[in-house]
Amino acid sequence: MNGRILLPTPSGGLETYALRGGPAPRPAGGAAFNRIAYSAAHVVADPLAAADPWLDCAIDWDATIGYRRHLWSLGLGVAEAMDTAQRGMGLDWTTSLELIRRSLDAARDFPGARVASGCGTDHLAPEAARTLDDVIAAYEAQVAAIEALGGRLILMASRALVRVARGPEDYARVYGRILEQVREPVILHWLGDMFDPQLRGYWGDEDIPRAMDTALDIIAAHADKVDGIKISLLDKDREIEMRRRLPAGVRMYTGDDFNYAELIAGDGAGDLPTHGHSDALLGIFDAIAPAASAALAALAAGDAARFHEILAPTVPLSRHIFAAPTRFYKTGVVFMAWLNGHQGHFSMVGGQESARSVLHMAELFRLADRAGVLERPELAIERMAQWLTVHGIHQP
Repeated sequence: MNGRILLPTPSGGLETYALRGGPAPRPAGGAAFNRIAYSAAHVVADPLAAADPWLDCAIDWDATIGYRRHLWSLGLGVAEAMDTAQRGMGLDWTTSLELIRRSLDAARDFPGARVASGCGTDHLAPEAARTLDDVIAAYEAQVAAIEALGGRLILMASRALVRVARGPEDYARVYGRILEQVREPVILHWLGDMFDPQLRGYWGDEDIPRAMDTALDIIAAHADKVDGIKISLLDKDREIEMRRRLPAGVRMYTGDDFNYAELIAGDGAGDLPTHGHSDALLGIFDAIAPAASAALAALAAGDAARFHEILAPTVPLSRHIFAAPTRFYKTGVVFMAWLNGHQGHFSMVGGQESARSVLHMAELFRLADRAGVLERPELAIERMAQWLTVHGIHQP
């Protein structure tokens, strides 16, 4: 196709689009970062399984673990079994634990590889939760299972806790009980309702400043058991405010897929070194892994200008992938993995490949090209053309 493809436009027409971007540079193996950087990794569905994709969770384990090897090879950590992996949105707890086990086993081939695993209450249906003790027991079961595998924990937000909690004091009780028990410091996770509507009012209040106060009080009371907190509110000012109020030794892990570049670079302000920048635990790093790795290596080498030069073009792509309804961002992440040849099909757990429109995916393709994150442009054009043909847009 000579670097050209016919794409739909918002006006209802078609345009011939010519590729213009180039692949982002990849750092040499073993590049050191001065930020902790986790990619929340997706799972690869098994489209040939004898299963109903809207109801059953069938995973292609080889391709799923292969993608984690790709991330580790770039120096990125893996945040395992999180919402990017469709946790609680198609990926159930039994399969999540198997995913965690396989990921931890594979990570042994990469000395120093980081893996932090999502620990929640998702085996307890929210409507089945009656008391705080039900929620505590659910957390304890997953803590024990992951720690038995040698895993470190990301303490995920709980839909069941939202259902039964009556105020901030109930969150303090539940988190206090769990943090007293964990073996190693954990990462807390504050996931906004734009990612999961069932988490509205987390920490016992829909008012963000009051909710933040509650979370900070819990962290301060158990600072020795908290490695950091990831917040996914898509509000950089709230993140910076909270970052500057964290106790010594507790990190802010940005989950802001709209403003990650400036948050990771930081402003150098605050009373402690970790107050001046955010570390990263991001879904978008799954889709832009080589660019993220190259940018982080440049930042560690003292070249902030190069860091921004690499990451700035990826921000419009990320904002598009995470556009409302934000919870459908996983469709774009998996589409990118398919375009880049990291999996042989575009099928998803829960049938989520249908969650975005043809126009959305066409614009994703344009933005990925401009960001330089189409790792194999010829393959990307070939696959995009195949996908468009299925949707009635035939290439000349």
